Amino acid sequence: MPPGATEAEFAAWMGSIQRRVENVLARSLPAPQHAPARLHQAMRYATLEGGKRVRPLLAFAAGEFVGADPARVEVAACAVELIHSYSLVHDDLPCMDDDRLRRGKPTVHVEYDEATALLVGDALQTLAFQLLAERFASDDASVQLAMVNTLAVATGSRGMAGGQAIDLEATGKTLSQAELEYLHVRKTGALISAAVKLGALCAGPCPAQLEQFGHRVGLAFQVVDDVLDAEASTATLGKTAGKDSKRGKPTYVSTLGVARARQFADELRRGAHAALESFGENALRLRQLADFIVLRKF
Repeated sequence: MPPGATEAEFAAWMGSIQRRVENVLARSLPAPQHAPARLHQAMRYATLEGGKRVRPLLAFAAGEFVGADPARVEVAACAVELIHSYSLVHDDLPCMDDDRLRRGKPTVHVEYDEATALLVGDALQTLAFQLLAERFASDDASVQLAMVNTLAVATGSRGMAGGQAIDLEATGKTLSQAELEYLHVRKTGALISAAVKLGALCAGPCPAQLEQFGHRVGLAFQVVDDVLDAEASTATLGKTAGKDSKRGKPTYVSTLGVARARQFADELRRGAHAALESFGENALRLRQLADFIVLRKF
């Protein structure tokens, strides 16, 4: 924790952002009674009342760093979180990771059915782009278009979807550390990096140092996820622990071992701090989030 910053103060900031994002998401999602009601109810089930909201937190921290209007940042933050929620719904499907527990409750295809889960993911993805298109996160149309493009690239075949495809192909194989990085820069890192960039774009061009920061914390998040999957309990994680190992998925733990994986995560954390070194206290929230991502227990 940086000097002068208390854990309680940081926790209070996180809580205020998480509540704000929850409220905006609740207003942005279709009302549960509107037809098709079952789909709308499932969309809300998948998105609300759960998750750490790491991506929105990063968007707000980046927005604060560049002096963006929080009312603009919340649009970008919620768009990213809708994409993240959609990805979890699809990841949990039997044709993907086949999981039955997410955020401490049954996955969408278990609570509803597989067809509904597929449509939930589709609808959440399109709603994310609808938010960016309808609600002006920037007065400059070219910047708003850049935001749409940033989210699209992070989500598509060159980002999250492409990373998932590589991950599925790699099941049962042994990957080198470089190959794992190639995979996870896309599957996990791309959307986390996009969250940082979108928060900054709400005030203008994204500084190169922020993009470097986003790349490092995005990869660190996945490294820690792999460690927690190997060491933490299902009750702690809110999702099935140890499933990657059981499915034969290559992870940083299977490639490096737990100790070296933890060391690599800390190297990425220090690299994220170094990217912001010249900005002093202005980058406090971003550095705190880098620490939270790497030192978390869930």
